[in-house]
Amino acid sequence: MLNELCGDLSNRLNTGILILDNNFKILMWNRFLEVHANKSDKQVIGKSIFTVFPELPKKWFERKLSSVLQLKNQSFCGWEQRHHLFELSHSRPITTDSDFMAQNCTFLPIEVKGEVERICILIEDVTDVCHYQTQLNKVLQELALSNRIDGLTQAFNRKHWEECLAAEFSRAQRYKQDLALVMLDLDQFKLLNDTYGHQGGDKVLIDIAEVINGLLRMGDLFGRYGGEEFAVILPNTGLTGANDVAERIRKAIASNAIEYQDKNINATVSIGVAVMDEYDTRYEDIISRADIALYKAKNSGRNQVCLAKERIIS
Repeated sequence: MLNELCGDLSNRLNTGILILDNNFKILMWNRFLEVHANKSDKQVIGKSIFTVFPELPKKWFERKLSSVLQLKNQSFCGWEQRHHLFELSHSRPITTDSDFMAQNCTFLPIEVKGEVERICILIEDVTDVCHYQTQLNKVLQELALSNRIDGLTQAFNRKHWEECLAAEFSRAQRYKQDLALVMLDLDQFKLLNDTYGHQGGDKVLIDIAEVINGLLRMGDLFGRYGGEEFAVILPNTGLTGANDVAERIRKAIASNAIEYQDKNINATVSIGVAVMDEYDTRYEDIISRADIALYKAKNSGRNQVCLAKERIIS
Protein backbone atom coordinates (compact mmCIF):
# COMPACT_ATOMS: atom_id res chain seq x y z
CA MET A 1 0.00 0.00 0.00
CA LEU A 2 2.77 2.43 0.95
CA ASN A 3 4.75 1.60 -2.22
CA GLU A 4 1.66 2.23 -4.32
CA LEU A 5 1.08 5.56 -2.56
CA CYS A 6 4.71 6.62 -3.11
CA GLY A 7 4.52 5.60 -6.76
CA ASP A 8 1.31 7.56 -7.23
CA LEU A 9 2.83 10.65 -5.62
CA SER A 10 6.02 10.45 -7.69
CA ASN A 11 3.98 10.28 -10.87
CA ARG A 12 2.15 13.45 -9.94
CA LEU A 13 5.34 15.45 -9.39
CA ASN A 14 6.49 17.94 -12.01
CA THR A 15 10.05 16.75 -11.43
CA GLY A 16 11.85 13.78 -12.95
CA ILE A 17 12.79 10.96 -10.58
CA LEU A 18 15.28 8.22 -11.51
CA ILE A 19 16.39 5.44 -9.17
CA LEU A 20 19.60 3.62 -10.14
CA ASP A 21 21.38 0.67 -8.59
CA ASN A 22 25.12 0.79 -7.94
CA ASN A 23 25.76 -0.56 -11.45
CA PHE A 24 23.89 2.44 -12.87
CA LYS A 25 20.91 0.40 -14.06
CA ILE A 26 17.49 2.04 -13.90
CA LEU A 27 15.25 0.55 -11.22
CA MET A 28 12.46 3.11 -11.33
CA TRP A 29 11.42 6.30 -13.01
CA ASN A 30 8.29 8.42 -12.86
CA ARG A 31 5.64 9.65 -15.26
CA PHE A 32 7.41 12.99 -15.81
CA LEU A 33 10.40 11.25 -17.41
CA GLU A 34 8.25 8.83 -19.35
CA VAL A 35 6.46 11.75 -21.01
CA HIS A 36 9.47 13.97 -21.68
CA ALA A 37 11.80 11.15 -22.78
CA ASN A 38 9.00 9.59 -24.86
CA LYS A 39 9.96 6.08 -23.74
CA SER A 40 7.95 3.31 -22.08
CA ASP A 41 8.81 1.42 -18.90
CA LYS A 42 9.70 -1.66 -20.96
CA GLN A 43 12.36 0.35 -22.82
CA VAL A 44 13.91 1.63 -19.62
CA ILE A 45 13.56 -0.49 -16.47
CA GLY A 46 16.55 -2.77 -15.89
CA LYS A 47 18.61 -1.05 -18.60
CA SER A 48 21.86 0.86 -18.12
CA ILE A 49 21.26 4.59 -17.89
CA PHE A 50 23.85 5.03 -20.66
CA THR A 51 21.84 2.76 -22.96
CA VAL A 52 18.61 4.63 -22.33
CA PHE A 53 20.27 8.05 -22.48
CA PRO A 54 23.29 7.66 -24.81
CA GLU A 55 23.73 11.45 -24.92
CA LEU A 56 25.03 11.51 -21.34
CA PRO A 57 28.70 12.50 -20.94
CA LYS A 58 29.67 9.00 -19.77
CA LYS A 59 33.03 9.59 -18.06
CA TRP A 60 31.86 12.74 -16.29
CA PHE A 61 28.58 11.08 -15.28
CA GLU A 62 30.29 7.95 -13.96
CA ARG A 63 32.61 10.09 -11.80
CA LYS A 64 29.60 12.00 -10.50
CA LEU A 65 27.69 8.84 -9.55
CA SER A 66 30.77 7.12 -8.11
CA SER A 67 31.46 10.05 -5.81
CA VAL A 68 27.87 9.87 -4.51
CA LEU A 69 28.27 6.12 -3.84
CA GLN A 70 31.67 6.39 -2.19
CA LEU A 71 31.28 9.60 -0.20
CA LYS A 72 27.61 9.07 0.66
CA ASN A 73 27.01 12.76 -0.09
CA GLN A 74 24.55 14.34 -2.44
CA SER A 75 25.81 16.21 -5.51
CA PHE A 76 24.35 18.77 -7.86
CA CYS A 77 24.64 19.95 -11.46
CA GLY A 78 22.88 23.17 -12.48
CA TRP A 79 21.85 24.45 -15.88
CA GLU A 80 24.50 27.18 -15.69
CA GLN A 81 27.19 24.48 -15.63
CA ARG A 82 25.57 22.26 -18.24
CA HIS A 83 22.37 23.36 -19.95
CA HIS A 84 21.08 19.80 -19.79
CA LEU A 85 22.29 16.27 -19.10
CA PHE A 86 19.28 14.35 -20.38
CA GLU A 87 17.80 15.09 -23.79
CA LEU A 88 14.25 15.67 -22.56
CA SER A 89 11.76 17.72 -24.52
CA HIS A 90 10.30 20.79 -22.86
CA SER A 91 6.72 21.94 -23.21
CA ARG A 92 7.22 25.63 -22.52
CA PRO A 93 5.31 28.06 -24.79
CA ILE A 94 8.43 30.18 -25.22
CA THR A 95 11.15 30.37 -27.80
CA THR A 96 14.47 29.01 -26.57
CA ASP A 97 17.80 28.24 -28.19
CA SER A 98 17.48 24.53 -27.36
CA ASP A 99 14.99 21.79 -28.16
CA PHE A 100 15.76 20.23 -24.78
CA MET A 101 14.71 21.42 -21.35
CA ALA A 102 17.25 23.19 -19.18
CA GLN A 103 17.82 21.11 -16.06
CA ASN A 104 18.94 21.23 -12.46
CA CYS A 105 19.96 17.72 -11.44
CA THR A 106 20.41 16.55 -7.85
CA PHE A 107 22.10 13.22 -7.08
CA LEU A 108 21.06 11.66 -3.76
CA PRO A 109 22.52 8.54 -2.08
CA ILE A 110 19.98 6.00 -0.79
CA GLU A 111 21.31 3.93 2.09
CA VAL A 112 20.20 0.41 2.92
CA LYS A 113 21.55 -0.82 6.29
CA GLY A 114 24.35 1.73 6.23
CA GLU A 115 25.45 1.00 2.67
CA VAL A 116 24.65 3.14 -0.37
CA GLU A 117 23.01 0.76 -2.81
CA ARG A 118 20.84 3.17 -4.74
CA ILE A 119 21.14 6.62 -6.27
CA CYS A 120 18.16 8.90 -6.73
CA ILE A 121 18.43 11.52 -9.47
CA LEU A 122 16.00 14.44 -9.32
CA ILE A 123 15.63 16.33 -12.61
CA GLU A 124 14.02 19.76 -12.37
CA ASP A 125 12.79 21.55 -15.48
CA VAL A 126 14.22 25.09 -15.31
CA THR A 127 13.69 26.04 -18.94
CA ASP A 128 11.81 29.20 -17.96
CA VAL A 129 14.50 30.25 -15.49
CA CYS A 130 17.24 29.59 -18.06
CA HIS A 131 15.41 31.49 -20.79
CA TYR A 132 14.63 34.59 -18.73
CA GLN A 133 18.05 34.68 -17.07
CA THR A 134 19.68 34.44 -20.49
CA GLN A 135 17.50 37.28 -21.76
CA LEU A 136 18.34 39.34 -18.67
CA ASN A 137 22.07 38.73 -19.14
CA LYS A 138 21.76 39.80 -22.77
CA VAL A 139 20.02 43.05 -21.77
CA LEU A 140 22.64 43.73 -19.09
CA GLN A 141 25.44 43.15 -21.61
CA GLU A 142 23.76 45.51 -24.08
CA LEU A 143 23.33 48.10 -21.33
CA ALA A 144 26.98 47.79 -20.33
CA LEU A 145 27.97 48.18 -23.97
CA SER A 146 25.74 51.23 -24.41
CA ASN A 147 27.51 52.84 -21.45
CA ARG A 148 30.80 52.54 -23.34
CA ILE A 149 29.76 53.16 -26.94
CA ASP A 150 28.76 56.36 -28.72
CA GLY A 151 25.31 55.66 -30.12
CA LEU A 152 25.88 57.47 -33.42
CA THR A 153 29.36 56.44 -34.52
CA GLN A 154 29.77 53.19 -32.53
CA ALA A 155 33.18 54.43 -31.35
CA PHE A 156 33.93 54.49 -27.63
CA ASN A 157 32.25 57.41 -25.89
CA ARG A 158 34.46 60.01 -24.23
CA LYS A 159 34.08 58.67 -20.70
CA HIS A 160 35.09 55.12 -21.58
CA TRP A 161 37.80 56.30 -23.98
CA GLU A 162 39.39 58.41 -21.24
CA GLU A 163 39.25 55.43 -18.88
CA CYS A 164 41.12 53.42 -21.54
CA LEU A 165 43.70 56.21 -21.92
CA ALA A 166 44.24 56.38 -18.16
CA ALA A 167 44.88 52.62 -18.09
CA GLU A 168 47.21 52.70 -21.10
CA PHE A 169 49.07 55.71 -19.70
CA SER A 170 49.70 53.88 -16.40
CA ARG A 171 50.80 50.76 -18.24
CA ALA A 172 53.20 52.69 -20.48
CA GLN A 173 54.70 54.45 -17.46
CA ARG A 174 55.11 51.22 -15.51
CA TYR A 175 56.74 49.23 -18.32
CA LYS A 176 58.56 52.13 -20.02
CA GLN A 177 56.63 51.62 -23.25
CA ASP A 178 55.76 54.06 -26.02
CA LEU A 179 52.29 55.57 -26.15
CA ALA A 180 50.92 57.89 -28.82
CA LEU A 181 47.74 59.89 -29.11
CA VAL A 182 46.02 61.09 -32.29
CA MET A 183 43.36 63.82 -32.00
CA LEU A 184 41.39 64.76 -35.10
CA ASP A 185 38.65 67.26 -35.84
CA LEU A 186 36.43 67.61 -38.91
CA ASP A 187 37.19 70.77 -40.83
CA GLN A 188 34.40 73.35 -41.15
CA PHE A 189 31.80 71.01 -39.71
CA LYS A 190 29.38 73.85 -38.91
CA LEU A 191 29.32 74.84 -42.58
CA LEU A 192 28.74 71.22 -43.53
CA ASN A 193 25.81 71.03 -41.09
CA ASP A 194 24.37 74.30 -42.39
CA THR A 195 24.64 73.05 -45.99
CA TYR A 196 23.36 69.47 -45.64
CA GLY A 197 21.45 69.61 -42.37
CA HIS A 198 22.12 67.68 -39.20
CA GLN A 199 21.26 64.36 -40.85
CA GLY A 200 23.90 65.01 -43.45
CA GLY A 201 26.34 65.92 -40.69
CA ASP A 202 25.50 62.70 -38.85
CA LYS A 203 26.11 60.71 -42.03
CA VAL A 204 29.56 62.28 -42.34
CA LEU A 205 30.40 61.43 -38.72
CA ILE A 206 29.24 57.83 -39.14
CA ASP A 207 31.16 57.26 -42.39
CA ILE A 208 34.33 58.92 -41.13
CA ALA A 209 34.26 56.83 -37.96
CA GLU A 210 33.94 53.72 -40.11
CA VAL A 211 36.92 54.77 -42.25
CA ILE A 212 39.09 55.46 -39.20
CA ASN A 213 38.15 52.21 -37.50
CA GLY A 214 39.08 50.26 -40.62
CA LEU A 215 42.61 51.66 -40.55
CA LEU A 216 43.44 50.77 -36.95
CA ARG A 217 45.12 47.75 -35.38
CA MET A 218 43.36 45.38 -33.02
CA GLY A 219 44.85 47.00 -29.89
CA ASP A 220 44.25 50.63 -30.91
CA LEU A 221 41.47 52.43 -29.03
CA PHE A 222 39.18 54.70 -31.00
CA GLY A 223 36.73 57.13 -29.41
CA ARG A 224 34.49 60.08 -30.12
CA TYR A 225 35.96 62.83 -27.97
CA GLY A 226 33.07 65.22 -28.50
CA GLY A 227 31.00 66.73 -31.30
CA GLU A 228 33.04 66.35 -34.48
CA GLU A 229 36.27 65.50 -32.66
CA PHE A 230 37.70 61.96 -32.48
CA ALA A 231 40.72 60.47 -30.78
CA VAL A 232 42.85 57.36 -31.14
CA ILE A 233 45.10 55.77 -28.51
CA LEU A 234 48.07 53.96 -30.08
CA PRO A 235 49.81 51.69 -27.53
CA ASN A 236 53.45 50.73 -28.14
CA THR A 237 53.73 53.36 -30.87
CA GLY A 238 56.35 56.06 -31.27
CA LEU A 239 56.16 59.41 -33.06
CA THR A 240 57.01 58.06 -36.52
CA GLY A 241 54.44 55.28 -36.33
CA ALA A 242 51.76 57.62 -34.99
CA ASN A 243 52.45 60.14 -37.75
CA ASP A 244 52.07 57.36 -40.35
CA VAL A 245 48.71 56.34 -38.88
CA ALA A 246 47.54 59.95 -38.81
CA GLU A 247 48.54 60.53 -42.44
CA ARG A 248 46.74 57.37 -43.56
CA ILE A 249 43.60 58.55 -41.79
CA ARG A 250 43.84 62.06 -43.24
CA LYS A 251 44.39 60.83 -46.81
CA ALA A 252 41.64 58.19 -46.62
CA ILE A 253 39.05 60.73 -45.42
CA ALA A 254 40.08 63.39 -47.95
CA SER A 255 39.97 60.95 -50.88
CA ASN A 256 36.61 59.31 -50.10
CA ALA A 257 33.51 61.33 -50.91
CA ILE A 258 30.52 60.59 -48.67
CA GLU A 259 27.24 59.87 -50.43
CA TYR A 260 24.19 61.57 -48.99
CA GLN A 261 20.84 62.03 -50.78
CA ASP A 262 22.41 61.64 -54.24
CA LYS A 263 25.12 64.15 -53.36
CA ASN A 264 28.81 63.71 -52.65
CA ILE A 265 30.11 65.39 -49.52
CA ASN A 266 33.84 66.01 -49.39
CA ALA A 267 35.22 66.19 -45.88
CA THR A 268 38.69 66.69 -44.46
CA VAL A 269 40.19 66.49 -40.99
CA SER A 270 42.91 68.29 -39.11
CA ILE A 271 45.03 66.09 -36.89
CA GLY A 272 47.30 66.58 -33.90
CA VAL A 273 49.72 63.89 -32.73
CA ALA A 274 51.57 63.59 -29.42
CA VAL A 275 53.64 60.88 -27.79
CA MET A 276 54.10 60.41 -24.08
CA ASP A 277 57.38 61.71 -22.67
CA GLU A 278 58.97 62.01 -19.24
CA TYR A 279 57.33 65.37 -18.58
CA ASP A 280 53.86 63.81 -18.71
CA THR A 281 52.71 63.00 -15.18
CA ARG A 282 48.99 62.57 -15.99
CA TYR A 283 47.17 61.26 -19.05
CA GLU A 284 45.58 64.71 -19.40
CA ASP A 285 49.05 66.08 -20.26
CA ILE A 286 49.27 64.09 -23.48
CA ILE A 287 45.72 65.12 -24.40
CA SER A 288 46.63 68.76 -23.92
CA ARG A 289 49.69 68.52 -26.16
CA ALA A 290 47.84 66.59 -28.89
CA ASP A 291 45.06 69.18 -28.73
CA ILE A 292 47.56 72.05 -29.16
CA ALA A 293 49.01 70.29 -32.22
CA LEU A 294 45.48 69.80 -33.58
CA TYR A 295 44.68 73.51 -33.39
CA LYS A 296 48.01 74.29 -34.97
CA ALA A 297 46.94 72.07 -37.91
CA LYS A 298 43.66 73.96 -38.16
CA ASN A 299 45.29 77.37 -37.97
CA SER A 300 47.85 76.35 -40.59
CA GLY A 301 45.25 75.67 -43.29
CA ARG A 302 43.41 72.48 -42.19
CA ASN A 303 43.58 69.01 -43.81
CA GLN A 304 47.01 68.30 -42.36
CA VAL A 305 48.84 66.57 -39.55
CA CYS A 306 50.84 68.47 -36.96
CA LEU A 307 53.11 66.87 -34.38
CA ALA A 308 53.43 68.07 -30.82
CA LYS A 309 56.82 69.58 -30.14
CA GLU A 310 59.36 67.13 -28.83
CA ARG A 311 60.47 68.07 -25.31
CA ILE A 312 64.00 67.21 -24.31
CA ILE A 313 65.05 66.96 -20.67
CA SER A 314 68.31 68.81 -20.15
